[in-house]
Amino acid sequence: MRSSRRSEVDPFIVMDVMEQARVAEAAGRDIVHMEVGQPGTPAPAGARAALAEAMQGGAAMGYTVALGLPALRARIARLYRDWYGIDLNPDRVIVTPGSSGAFLLAFTRLFEAGDRVGLGLPGYPSYRQILKALSLEPVGIESRMAHRLQPVPEDLPADLAGLIVASPGNPSGTMLDRAALAALIEACAANGTAFVSDEIYHGIQYEGRAVSALEISDDIVVINSFSKYFSMTGWRIGWMVVPETEIRAYERLAQNLFICPSHASQLAALAAMDCDAELQANLAVYTENRRLMLDGLPQAGFTRIAPPDGAFYVYADISDLTDDSLTFAQEVLAQAGVAVTPGLDFDPNRGARTLRFSYATSTPRIAEGLERLRRFMARR
Repeated sequence: MRSSRRSEVDPFIVMDVMEQARVAEAAGRDIVHMEVGQPGTPAPAGARAALAEAMQGGAAMGYTVALGLPALRARIARLYRDWYGIDLNPDRVIVTPGSSGAFLLAFTRLFEAGDRVGLGLPGYPSYRQILKALSLEPVGIESRMAHRLQPVPEDLPADLAGLIVASPGNPSGTMLDRAALAALIEACAANGTAFVSDEIYHGIQYEGRAVSALEISDDIVVINSFSKYFSMTGWRIGWMVVPETEIRAYERLAQNLFICPSHASQLAALAAMDCDAELQANLAVYTENRRLMLDGLPQAGFTRIAPPDGAFYVYADISDLTDDSLTFAQEVLAQAGVAVTPGLDFDPNRGARTLRFSYATSTPRIAEGLERLRRFMARR
């Protein structure tokens, strides 16, 4: 059978690690999950109750309009007022099948086949693979610790059609302050480069607050999700904010690519946005887990780490331990019963010397995982 070259994307390594962990668990082993960026908490109780009530009431759960339930779009717009002081037109909000659906829409609308699109390294691996699958050229921009593993204007090639920036970042957890974010947006505007802001970890920050690109410019695309702060990964529901002049173009694409987001997930997401007490309790867990990680990882021997500003990851330089993070991660899983992610997922060139540790699970499991890592490293 015929196949296209653009379908030949790299594996998402963390998903392979998840499968290896699943196989180990199926064989009876207890595995501490520090590999996946998935909250250990379920969707908020209010979200689950709202969906249960709708289903018991005989709700059809049919198609919604392509851009999402008007009530949900209006509630998301209100979030921008509450979090950032932005008066956002709800029409600009597009509800999507997860943030992944938003990236597909954005990349399809913004870029022609063959365009070069920049992304910081280390960074979320699926950016690169989605771009490849759309016949676009991902251009990795190696960031430096001096810049908190975030790109800066002087690093940007002049011929980029677009730039994707994430703050807080994955895998680093580092954030751009307003000045740094504005400098990138202004540099892109000067060069005719489209700016895409990945803000899916907003709400999970520890010192200060995350700045939305919408505080700086309207001529951008912002992407967010209910997966992280709202603890709804498997519900596959996200959103994007686009310029007012672009709404209809995105609507046509959404109609044809997805028809609409999941009706059930939209109802749950709408209720989740009013579950502040539970969501803040989740944040308190991440805060404690972060404290344990920043204390326990150096004690275990992972000394080259930087405190994350947000998200729920620690990105560690392990070049003093190995130059093969894939094999090292496999050894940690096999011998310590802890699943961690090789840095190759996030940085094809330098990732062989890094690991990402997720602390999104429960505090007792984080404590257990750190103790297992300590014993593993003591035996090496």
